[in-house]
Amino acid sequence: MTPDRAPAKPETLLITLTGKDRPGVTSSIFDTLARAGVEVLDVEQILLRRRLILGVLVTVPRDWQRLQSAVEETAAALEMTVEIERGSGDNRTRGLGRSHVTVIGTPLKATAMAAIAGRIADCGGNIDRIERMARYPVTAIDLHVSGVEPEVLRARLAREAAQQRLDVAVQPATLLRRGMRLIVLDVDSTLIQGEVIEMLAAHAGHEAEVAEVTERAMQGELDFEESLRARVALLEGLPVEVLDDVYGQIVVNPGARTLVRTLRRLGYRFAIVSGGFSQITDRLAADLGIHFARANELEIDAGRLTGRIVGRVVDRAAKAEALREFAAEVGVGVASTIAIGDGANDLDMLNAAGLGIAYNARPVVQEAADTSVNVPYLDTILYLLGISREEIEAADAEAGIVTPSPPV
Repeated sequence: MTPDRAPAKPETLLITLTGKDRPGVTSSIFDTLARAGVEVLDVEQILLRRRLILGVLVTVPRDWQRLQSAVEETAAALEMTVEIERGSGDNRTRGLGRSHVTVIGTPLKATAMAAIAGRIADCGGNIDRIERMARYPVTAIDLHVSGVEPEVLRARLAREAAQQRLDVAVQPATLLRRGMRLIVLDVDSTLIQGEVIEMLAAHAGHEAEVAEVTERAMQGELDFEESLRARVALLEGLPVEVLDDVYGQIVVNPGARTLVRTLRRLGYRFAIVSGGFSQITDRLAADLGIHFARANELEIDAGRLTGRIVGRVVDRAAKAEALREFAAEVGVGVASTIAIGDGANDLDMLNAAGLGIAYNARPVVQEAADTSVNVPYLDTILYLLGISREEIEAADAEAGIVTPSPPV
């Protein structure tokens, strides 16, 4: 019996055109290929500063030299250069261990990209494709990498990112990246700037004292519940009207509204889970269009804060529980959730989520999270999901929302 043989690789032509972009380039070259009756196996096209690079892989026709002449004539008419290389086979299948590596810099320097590319090569990885996700207010580049397991790559690139002062996110190239459907955010110093409890404490004359305890709690040095009850006790006697004053002082972090607006269009659900106070977070959720909210409730009696909390404290364990409950209500698994936070109180939530993101976080959180974002733009998270700045702006334009023009 004759053993089975692998089918022979078809002969192929790789056609590469380079030159100034103009309307009709792609249609002209495909019209020429159509007349030769070839089969298209692959196409790649990129545009850099109005300069076009178009690569087409096709099967070899019987009279391939005639096709070569026709393509050269078409390229000349378009005032473009062309290279035609004869060979066999298609692109190789991407190796195991496929990842999306998102590199974010402000600015993104060539030395930093060289370092990241070098570490990928050191791990045995191959960069199969590169695409830009944004060029302002940060530069975000997405690298498609194969040949090395994401966990190995993440550990190696985390060290290099710290040295280069970049944000580098490594995610497995699976369908889950497109299947994320619930985003759960911490509030203080994540969704908004500053800490609400410190703003309340300022009205009671205890801002510095509370700020010191808050920072130690967020670093993981103090028990969160114990420290929270001690800080809230200092608010005793404040009139309830201070809650309105504090809410009026809140500044939402740049990009937060864009993040929520963009992903709500795509069917995402949002939740905020906070060690802060429901009297603030419920209003914030309504203002931003966030679907779920959970936080501590300040006890109020006769129009004044009592210095106590009603019910169970929302600590790090309760945050993780809330994430699971909201995921069940939405009807998705926890693997399809993203959690974003900055303090030790967020650690359980970040670990429970499919993707845990440390946002301008304390060192203890950055070390534990799947990835870190250290730029002051919350909508940078969109680039980790494969959504480009151009797509965001196009969606905003359709909705009549004006976005700032990029620098030329």
